Amino acid sequence: MKKIVYTLLAAVLVSAAAAAVWLFWQTDDIGPPATRTATLTSAERVARGAYLAKAGDCLACHTTRDGQAYAGGRALQTPFGAVISPNITSDRGTGIGMWSADDFWRALHNGKSRDGRLLYPAFPYTNYTRINRDDADALYAYFQSVPAVNQPNQPHQLRFPYNLQISLAVWRGLYFKPAVFREETGQSVAWNRGAYLVQGLGHCSACHSARNPLGASAGESLSGGMIPAQGWYAPALNARGDWQQAHLAALLKTGTSPRATVFGPMAEVVRQSLQYLDDGDINAIAVYLKALPPATPPKPFERDTDPEATAFLKAGARLYEKHCVDCHGAGGTGQTPAYPPLAGNQALTMESAVNPIRIVLNGGFAPGTVGNPRPYSMPPFSHALNDMEVAQVVSYLRSAWGNNAPPVSGTDVNRYRAVPLD
Repeated sequence: MKKIVYTLLAAVLVSAAAAAVWLFWQTDDIGPPATRTATLTSAERVARGAYLAKAGDCLACHTTRDGQAYAGGRALQTPFGAVISPNITSDRGTGIGMWSADDFWRALHNGKSRDGRLLYPAFPYTNYTRINRDDADALYAYFQSVPAVNQPNQPHQLRFPYNLQISLAVWRGLYFKPAVFREETGQSVAWNRGAYLVQGLGHCSACHSARNPLGASAGESLSGGMIPAQGWYAPALNARGDWQQAHLAALLKTGTSPRATVFGPMAEVVRQSLQYLDDGDINAIAVYLKALPPATPPKPFERDTDPEATAFLKAGARLYEKHCVDCHGAGGTGQTPAYPPLAGNQALTMESAVNPIRIVLNGGFAPGTVGNPRPYSMPPFSHALNDMEVAQVVSYLRSAWGNNAPPVSGTDVNRYRAVPLD
């Protein structure tokens, strides 16, 4: 009897798996061949692809520290385990030298490898699916020109059941469908170009949008989200409507502006990617981000005025006077471009205070760029301030000069004291 039950159970499982494959393993959409890049010379097509690879910051994931460019091997930490980036050099044995342009397009547009295996969305094909075929072919031409590196790919380190292709097939059925970018006729050329870069190649929502428990992004709201593996909060990008466009463009291109300076993972993005975009594309991104509909503002924080809370903030003010005022000023206005302003700085007033906590503990390091070749950096204070003192000064920064955000505790600080910078 047991044998019959087990046989029936196995048959049900096999049938369920087959049904899932039939339902969720979407058919390929190779689509029409490229048109614009077909008119380019081989050298022009490769140059175009090199520019697009910078725009997509492909180097960041496909290169290990001190490793050879695009040879893969970087462990991309996720809540489900580590995804190891593959070798995408032109090596025919371990890279993508045997891939065709159709194979490459299938990976970007459909999230499928050359052998039909489903790719994990740590490779952001959920965004890259919007890349047009012309740009995909230019990227392909560039990567075929990258010197071959013989470096075998390593297996992913994912927990069960996330390591199963059938699980990934179900995830795709729920959260992914190949798409195309469609211009909005009511918007300007710059807005549409910015939307194409932000939604597609720039894959900004991969960090700047919240994710559900299964790792699916909350779409293109760009309302901010935690990056668990790195321990940073990617701030909302749909809160830039009051920025001057020139200030937003400067932040993207150089890493600093009169309104803010980028630190943490975004500093890497600016250093390795955004600084290399031409002014037209940078301004297009700024146009698009400024036009995003803002999220509903949070309810005003009602600050506790009891003696203990007041004393806590006064202690933070004294620490600010001792350690911070020389650079950031008594009024929190900073000194552009060396020291960012603290008054009205969104990085201080977000719901999550993880970024200012980490910067006070570990220091803040702006990217070195052509537009800001000698960036000033903030020294770390983890050796000089204990958890309670860091909490006091961060809470003061979140309450002074018109800032109005909840205080943080020593426990909040301790949670991130031992977290590495990246």
